[in-house]
Amino acid sequence: MRDYKAYLIKKDFSIHTIDAYIYAIQQMKERIGVTPSSADLLEHKEWLIAHFAIKTVNLRITAINSYLDFLNHQSIRLKSLRVQQKFYLDNVISQEEYELLRDSLKRDGELFWHYVVRFLACTGARISELRQFTVQSVYIGHLDIVSKGQKLRRIYIPSSLQKDTLIWLQALERADGFIFATKSSSPMTARGISLGLKRFAKKYGVNQDVVYPHSFRHRFAKNFIERNPDIAFLADLMGHESIETTRVYLRRTAMEQRETVDATIDW
Repeated sequence: MRDYKAYLIKKDFSIHTIDAYIYAIQQMKERIGVTPSSADLLEHKEWLIAHFAIKTVNLRITAINSYLDFLNHQSIRLKSLRVQQKFYLDNVISQEEYELLRDSLKRDGELFWHYVVRFLACTGARISELRQFTVQSVYIGHLDIVSKGQKLRRIYIPSSLQKDTLIWLQALERADGFIFATKSSSPMTARGISLGLKRFAKKYGVNQDVVYPHSFRHRFAKNFIERNPDIAFLADLMGHESIETTRVYLRRTAMEQRETVDATIDW
């Protein structure tokens, strides 16, 4: 294996990749021997498929093919598995769960977190963008973001959210600064927001797996596309470079698929 490791180093593979490749080859040797036949390799591939996730299987296959090339072994080269694109969205907060969290926070006077949830779900902002909302942006009704490519993206604050937020800020006598700030007036960290959301999800009995900042962005897009089919406009609102990225929101969530199947099939 020392020579094979030197071969990988010469090809400028990372240490992590080299370790993964060597582990894959040692595993193969333990199962089917040092000089495997084509039939042995196919059997080993089937064993990998039965025991590991697709991503792991493909990594092991790539390593094995690399090793066979190193040996100049006269046998087949294994084909990687095709990773099928998911036809549903994973772990997206439902409208019912969103409303339960939003309304429970308001009822209990947790207005800071109530507005965190509403801003995420009503603007489609990423967590990094949420942290940039200021009192001034609420007054003017939008936040302008400049992307890495120096492209301007405008995140709109819907009028109902704008009105409610201004009432809240005025009650707090907040005239400037970041909305979602710490006691030192700096924006709350992304980790702090994520942990806070999980804490309240647990408190109110909402599935914690679907309560994370980006989940509310998904909910924004799902709700928007259900009410307005202009997917090109939604792509602009989301800040997507390609409209193909936005098309994922035309798909149902796994839970929506389940509910449709249960409501449709009764035979």
